[in-house]
Amino acid sequence: MNNHQGTVMIVDDAPGNLALLSDALEEAGFRVLVATDGYSALEQLQYVTPDIILLDGMMPGMDGFATCRHIKANPATQSIPILFMTALGELDDLLRGFGEGAIDYIVKPFRHEEVLVRVRTHLNQARLTRRTEQALSGSGLAAIAIDTSGQVTWSTPSASAWLSGDADKPILPKPLLDWVLPLMQAKYQPDDADSFSFDYSGKGWSAKMSPCHDWREYLVFLQKQTGDWDLESLKGSLGLTFKEAEVLMWISRGKTNREIGLILGNSPRTVNKHMEHIFEKLGVATRSAAIALVMAQINKP
Repeated sequence: MNNHQGTVMIVDDAPGNLALLSDALEEAGFRVLVATDGYSALEQLQYVTPDIILLDGMMPGMDGFATCRHIKANPATQSIPILFMTALGELDDLLRGFGEGAIDYIVKPFRHEEVLVRVRTHLNQARLTRRTEQALSGSGLAAIAIDTSGQVTWSTPSASAWLSGDADKPILPKPLLDWVLPLMQAKYQPDDADSFSFDYSGKGWSAKMSPCHDWREYLVFLQKQTGDWDLESLKGSLGLTFKEAEVLMWISRGKTNREIGLILGNSPRTVNKHMEHIFEKLGVATRSAAIALVMAQINKP
């Protein structure tokens, strides 16, 4: 038997359902774990992590809804996809299951083909999500999804680790929130706005935003600016004056021309002139392009 398809946990108090689903899944090459109530399911999850859970909503003791709530509240298990098993016509129960964090449902009486298709589909989706998160983490990027009010609706583990707030719902730093809200209100498209640089927790950050397929959500990609600004070195390598390198450094940290003028003791008009010279010397047309060029220079091995 091929047990490389993945591990499925079935939680149901009906022995007939357990036997039926176990046989179908094992025959298809899945490893199967079974639990007859919510308490035993949670106990098993302390020692094993299945790839997906099939969960009956109506069980004695701890029902499926409370079980789902516990699973989703635990950072170690919250990413496991949960499919509720429900009888046809139990719409209220089904909606309640989605509210607790389930991603799909299977209707009783079970049809083997439908069970296998749904399990495989959600396993593939979960694996793709994990690979994407790993790729983002490996590239030094983090991603969050936000709604039109600026609330985080989803985040990669790296984003949760970088930002303050709960592990599953980090909070946008105020400079970033002040940048994204007007753009979302204007229903911006990808090339309507440049990337944004800001300071947070003593570090420099850059951000880019992109609308999701669902117009009510946007994706924000974050990257730490880990390079150190050696103004003397940049002055020589990019042909900038020291003052121009200084202006560009503060621009990368999200400061406005007025703020830079106050920091450097210049008027905003003088800062504008420095920016014109920077664009001309670097051969760029926008602030984000100038920052990207200088960050590539700083982060060269």
